[in-house]
Amino acid sequence: MSDDAQQPTSASGAADRRSAPDADVVEICRDLIRIDTCNYGNGQGDGPGERDAAEYVAGLLSEAGLEPLMFEPEPRRTSVVARWEGADPNAEPLLVHGHLDVVPAIAADWSVDPFAGEIKDGCLWGRGAVDMKDFDAMVLSVLKARARDGRPPRRPVVLAFTADEEAGSRKGAHWLVEKHPEILDGCTEAIGEVGGFSLTVRDDLRLYPVQTAEKGMAWMRMRAKGTAGHGSMRNDDNSVTELAAAVARIGAHKWPVRLTPSVRAFLAEVSDALGVDLNADDPSDVEATLARLGSVSRAIGATLSNTANPTMLDAGYKANVIPGEATAIIDGRFVPGGEEEFLATIDGLIGDKVAREILNYDVATETEFAGALVEAMKSSLVAEDPQGRAVPYLMFGGTDGKAWSRLGIQCFGFAPLRLPPDLDFVGMFHGIDERVPTDALEFGARVMDRFLDQA
Repeated sequence: MSDDAQQPTSASGAADRRSAPDADVVEICRDLIRIDTCNYGNGQGDGPGERDAAEYVAGLLSEAGLEPLMFEPEPRRTSVVARWEGADPNAEPLLVHGHLDVVPAIAADWSVDPFAGEIKDGCLWGRGAVDMKDFDAMVLSVLKARARDGRPPRRPVVLAFTADEEAGSRKGAHWLVEKHPEILDGCTEAIGEVGGFSLTVRDDLRLYPVQTAEKGMAWMRMRAKGTAGHGSMRNDDNSVTELAAAVARIGAHKWPVRLTPSVRAFLAEVSDALGVDLNADDPSDVEATLARLGSVSRAIGATLSNTANPTMLDAGYKANVIPGEATAIIDGRFVPGGEEEFLATIDGLIGDKVAREILNYDVATETEFAGALVEAMKSSLVAEDPQGRAVPYLMFGGTDGKAWSRLGIQCFGFAPLRLPPDLDFVGMFHGIDERVPTDALEFGARVMDRFLDQA
């Protein structure tokens, strides 16, 4: 920890004795990981729900003097919201949000128990370590420290810890927006996942991508119908054949590059950092430049165009029976402004004999990388990492920000982590052996503490 983080200097020149904002972050994150909040998604069972984690968070909020509100659209699908008053009570409140649910983890695939919160090799291991119990822990650790010292944030903060983000937020953030928008009264800006993690591009420079946009989502079921019959006979109306051909066409399709303002701004920053002349309108030049970024190039590469990946197949019940129906699930994502082209392309690829059904749909969002909140992100990062530079980027997945944006809230991804250059951070999301360096957690808490003084 830096000396100035422990003892900031007041205007009078005296050193203020302050509680360390990073003191509890590792332990809080560990506690949260040990609470199983696996979200199995629509139609796949309820899972344990978020109730236990929500009660844990509510306890910390209460200890800090806040009054948490618990919301449950269904039993044990629990979100927690609290208002943290600021030094300037007349300022617009800032929404700070994180989700409590995680994707499932199969213990046999892991080298550690995914719900034990084990610390080894300088990292905290477990499901949710980076998605996103790390950010929840940063916020709660900073809250505890500031409550001990009687230090409010500069402006009021609405803290939201939500359910169901991993299945589209329908029982979490979207439900809150629809049923209880009053809890967000006055909020025009928000921070949450996924952004603020470091990307080492030179020995003397780390970029910290801040999410200013995210792709839209269209999870789809493809349904092919045919004539059922005996597996030994010729059948020119086979549902499996029709579906397989459509799925193959979707999986093999090469989507054209569509660069949004956020992507162009990110590429400009990367080309400057690498000292290369990048032609953003030349796909081969863009791909070659991104390849120099290492493992993160997969995530950034996914933001250059729409994408559609087959993820599930279902057909038949016996080897010698041709089924009358076959289905497939497609995970579709579209860039801001690319929705119409995406759906038209999908319909062209599946043809007339396969029907498309939307399972889960949400909008693409994009906002400008400018304003006082962005300046607060930049300065708080540089104060803890003088070799860091905040840059905008388009996030490859989706977050609760899609729900908040329905109320006109400007959403950013800012969960700061200074990471070692060789860590495949993007691979941690929904991956096996998910983990986060403990010193990165502490870094994030210190940045967040500074940020709340300036935001």
